[in-house]
Amino acid sequence: MTWTVESLSGYTPRIIDAELDELLPQLPAIALEGAKGVGKTATAKGRARSVHYLDDDRQLEVARADVNRLLTTDPPVLIDEWQRLPAVWDAVRRAVDTDATPAQFLLTGSASPQAPPTHSGAGRVVQLRMRPLALAERGMSPSVRVADLLSGTQPEIVGATDIVLEDYVTEILAGGFPALRGLSDRALRTQLDGYLARIVDHDFPEMGQQVRRPDTLRRWMEAYAAATSTTATFETIRNAATGGQGDKPAKTTTEPYREVLERLWVLDAVPAWLPSRNPLRRLGAAPKHQLVDPGLAARLLGVGADALLSGRGAGPAVPRDGSLLGSLFESLACLCLRVYAQASEAEVRHLRTKGGEREVDYVLVRDDSRVVALEVKLSATVDDSDVRHLLWLRDQLGDELLDAAVITTGRDAYRRPDGIAVIPAALLGP
Repeated sequence: MTWTVESLSGYTPRIIDAELDELLPQLPAIALEGAKGVGKTATAKGRARSVHYLDDDRQLEVARADVNRLLTTDPPVLIDEWQRLPAVWDAVRRAVDTDATPAQFLLTGSASPQAPPTHSGAGRVVQLRMRPLALAERGMSPSVRVADLLSGTQPEIVGATDIVLEDYVTEILAGGFPALRGLSDRALRTQLDGYLARIVDHDFPEMGQQVRRPDTLRRWMEAYAAATSTTATFETIRNAATGGQGDKPAKTTTEPYREVLERLWVLDAVPAWLPSRNPLRRLGAAPKHQLVDPGLAARLLGVGADALLSGRGAGPAVPRDGSLLGSLFESLACLCLRVYAQASEAEVRHLRTKGGEREVDYVLVRDDSRVVALEVKLSATVDDSDVRHLLWLRDQLGDELLDAAVITTGRDAYRRPDGIAVIPAALLGP
């Protein structure tokens, strides 16, 4: 069977398409997971013959009466927003146990369910994460592939781009939600405000969490957005949410906020890299904070292009190195790295020693534990101080380090005499 999602009217081809096209003809069931608006339904729909929308109350009511009715239509069967009826998961798992024919089911979900399925589905339902559009999916022309960096072959680093700092600011603010691309600035702000309001007014109650003080949740989300690309403690974020006022929300209030936002995949923290087979010691274990899309963070903080480029509008007082724009540019680079690394079956982590003396922004980890180390710099140029931690890590790891690079806002991709690659973000691809 051949899927031609590229031919669908208005569909933006995604990097995950290749992964799905490889896996679906071989596996009976795939669950595509991610926050609302990242494009899961459009991507899955192009591969389905039957579609059931469980965010439609009428279809949900029928499914509750007899969940197995969903499984008997022509395959591949897409069950959209399956988490609204967790019994779907167990029904699909049982169906696959009975008949493991490939390409039977596609499940899409924008939250992990309030009542988890009774069985994990491991080995029956393969889970794939989908994120907003990376730069390579927004019309950029990459010349350096993450797959080549992960190969350990020390690929040639070449290419040039006309994309400059102001263009990256535009991309940060525009975000990577496919349906919002191309909107005017005002329409985009209105849509992002609606997205955030829906989280508070609709998604939290649907997840079983009533929000008694929406303004407190909103302030906590703003503080988390201000902590983008930092390892600030949750106590620091909680304190920042008060703006120095005395009405600090209790931990019993903010812990559910974090839990629900993680279940909605709105919070997308990067875990720390804790290697198991090298001499590194005293590494920190705190995650690096990221929202699902830097555009959401910018909107929560109420900053536009002028404020970012001038250094104004830093938001709540959360400790960070450098400017808010630097943190949001790193967040954009992180989003791209996660999309590209997934295509190569690699994971994205970060490295920071407990005292903060050494830090590498991102570490791409292969399944054999060998790594690529990456720094993200807002500047267009790179000097020796920008690569010192990468060189330190290379000395520590030896052959375990496959490659190292600095991601920049510059125009040219090249390799420095010390072997560190310099890659403009617009030139990096899967």
